[in-house]
Amino acid sequence: MSRIGKQLIEIPQGVTVTLIDNMLTVHGPKGILKRAIHPHVSVQIVDNTITVNVSNTEDKATRSLWGTFAAHIKNMVTGVVTEFKKELEINGVGYKVAMHGTDLKLDVGFSHPVIFQIPTGITASTEKNVITLTSADKELLGSIASQIRAIRKPEPYKGKGIKYIDEVIRRKAGKTSAK
Repeated sequence: MSRIGKQLIEIPQGVTVTLIDNMLTVHGPKGILKRAIHPHVSVQIVDNTITVNVSNTEDKATRSLWGTFAAHIKNMVTGVVTEFKKELEINGVGYKVAMHGTDLKLDVGFSHPVIFQIPTGITASTEKNVITLTSADKELLGSIASQIRAIRKPEPYKGKGIKYIDEVIRRKAGKTSAK
């Protein structure tokens, strides 16, 4: 039995959830999210609760879909009420970030500035060396944050690069400590 899949998902006020032809749509004050539901997963919407079940509880692959889709639906309902937020920090001498229209302009040690296009559904803002990304879609937000971080990953010697605000970089000693 899936512990997460068995839990009922409460639908808050102001949020409407519809299921048409295995396409779940969640409307809320912060946006509209859609997700295709796997054929082995069944979703029932009764009153203000959502119940997720699977066709075969004995099959391991089907059971794993149970908790996964329950978590996806819960994140969708949460996201349309209160948006998710990720913050990235830029460290390094001469490293800076600025908004270039709706895109990010990153100066992170390359011979040229890197222009990163922010997709629709995500809002970005910058303040000094911190990038703040907000979105109703948790999956898209995490994906875009990881793509921005991958432009210049933090290095372990001086800590230069782009990192999550709560990420801890394990530092290494340089050549001088080898003596």
